[in-house]
Amino acid sequence: MASESSFPPPPSLSSKYSGLPDRLAEIGAESKNRLLSKRTVPESAPRQKEVPRLPPDITRPEFDQAIGEIRQILGGENVDVNDKPLVDGWYVEHPNTHDAFHIALQEDLVSSAIVYPGSVEEVQAVVRWANKHLIPVYPISMGRNIGYGGTAPRVPGSVVIDLGRRMNRILNIDAENASCLVEPGVSYFALYEEIQRRGLPLWIDTPDVGGGSVLGNAIDRGVGYTPYGDHFANHCGMEIVLPDGSLLRTGMGALPGKDGSDNPTWQSFQAPYGPYSDGLFSQSNFGIVVRMGMWLMPPTGHQSYLITFPRDSDFSLIVDTIRPLAQQRILGNIPQLRHVIQELATTGLPRSHFYPSPGPMPRSVIAEQAANLPLGPVSWVFYGTQYGDASTISAQLSAIRAAFSAAIPESKLLLPSDLPPEHYLHSRVSVCSGVPILRELDWLNWVPNAAHLFFSPIVPTRAADAKVVHEIVVRLHQKHGFDLLPTLCVAGREMHYIVNIVYDRSSVDEKRRAARLMKEMIAECAAEGYGEYRTHILFADMVANTYNWGGNALGRFNETIKDALDPNGILAPGRNGIWPKRFRDKGWEILGDEVERALDGEGIGPK
Repeated sequence: MASESSFPPPPSLSSKYSGLPDRLAEIGAESKNRLLSKRTVPESAPRQKEVPRLPPDITRPEFDQAIGEIRQILGGENVDVNDKPLVDGWYVEHPNTHDAFHIALQEDLVSSAIVYPGSVEEVQAVVRWANKHLIPVYPISMGRNIGYGGTAPRVPGSVVIDLGRRMNRILNIDAENASCLVEPGVSYFALYEEIQRRGLPLWIDTPDVGGGSVLGNAIDRGVGYTPYGDHFANHCGMEIVLPDGSLLRTGMGALPGKDGSDNPTWQSFQAPYGPYSDGLFSQSNFGIVVRMGMWLMPPTGHQSYLITFPRDSDFSLIVDTIRPLAQQRILGNIPQLRHVIQELATTGLPRSHFYPSPGPMPRSVIAEQAANLPLGPVSWVFYGTQYGDASTISAQLSAIRAAFSAAIPESKLLLPSDLPPEHYLHSRVSVCSGVPILRELDWLNWVPNAAHLFFSPIVPTRAADAKVVHEIVVRLHQKHGFDLLPTLCVAGREMHYIVNIVYDRSSVDEKRRAARLMKEMIAECAAEGYGEYRTHILFADMVANTYNWGGNALGRFNETIKDALDPNGILAPGRNGIWPKRFRDKGWEILGDEVERALDGEGIGPK
């Protein structure tokens, strides 16, 4: 095991667009050292397959010629061939060559090269180059879609378009309009720090960890926790490079401004005249979003809190109590319901500290270990935040306390002042007031060489439905030998039931079991009518195939759009289960045991 003092500090935001702000430098160094010190294998292993991995149907001479051309277009320093060792790295030092949290073998989903355009015009040039050579390209914003595939292209050998390195400008912040316009490489850290530097009275909405792309998270329909927590719902206007290299602006941006300027309402009103097309470019491969407007939140008073519940069986009552509170807009934000095992995980201590034996941690052990923590041997913990002036917040908290007390008399509401400063609730105060942090990384210390995979179905906020999904998830975690680490992001009509499968990426056995667990949860939940809203790229075909009403009408619609916009099939083939005609039904889809067979060395793709 490596020493906790043996790793260089993470890069700073002032030195690198993807780095950490100075206020998090010490915390980041500690987090990195704590995680990497639990690594039990070398940071890189010799590559066993073709280096570089060539794009499909492209010979080495053809590849070399194409790479020579793109170097002429972008400059040699802005093109990297992926022929070096693969290193998984750490959160703000992750690779752009493969999935750092690989669920197949490390080199199964690798790029052939990485290009770094520095302008919209250069993105257009890359796309035209890809069409000329029929080389698939895979755009990433910052590559921090961790748990869903990271920077890995779905088709091995694709050329990754890393937009973040050179396209990371905050193009505008309009304090009066409470909006901004950003490029793909702007992180939540960078946007927050710039707002603070300018002294503007604005909040951002941040996900649990703040290093990701503001633009990238929104188009993948990620969430945060303030009243602006639905990120895609709070975007306003896009600029998009289409698969033929042409340029599109959506919303009011389609109307030119005076004397060639941007339209003054581009970040003020979302829809243009006619069809509202923005949704076609979220979770799709229909274009490359190179600029996006986002709405920002005026600051307000806020009070974070938690409520504990003593029994696992309280789950149904909790859900049915949340629903009317959320529908009546009494709950102030997108709250979380977490199982108490998460209280153990967010201490940053490894699971072996609490339970050194193999297999899922028994419920009795969870309770015994939780008894030593500030909340005690509870079962469920509800994290929320209220907004407004002091009297409004007081009235809301009284209503919330009364509703939960009536349903579950043993429930207990606690404020940050009731808990020690290291408790997780204090990090929620930051996140729920728009301050991006790193605390959520702590549960990655759960196992050595930790990686994670998300299962994220949508469930009605209704006990009968929630119980069906919860029981499936509990049973299958037991079957495949994983601790269940659930977080439910709850709204008035639906919940994102997010399951975090944490596994040792050096263990083929754990990867195999994680893949089987994922497949079975997808299938069993879909059979009951519950589908994922977001998934890892290796499970995208399975998830897309569950949305098959009307003889797969939605899938056929997506394919029709894809073939019309991208007849050469060069833009991110297979992303979100959308395959162009060139690749469709030719052995690229993953609908069976392909991930497990890849772990046996068969690779990903046609055999």
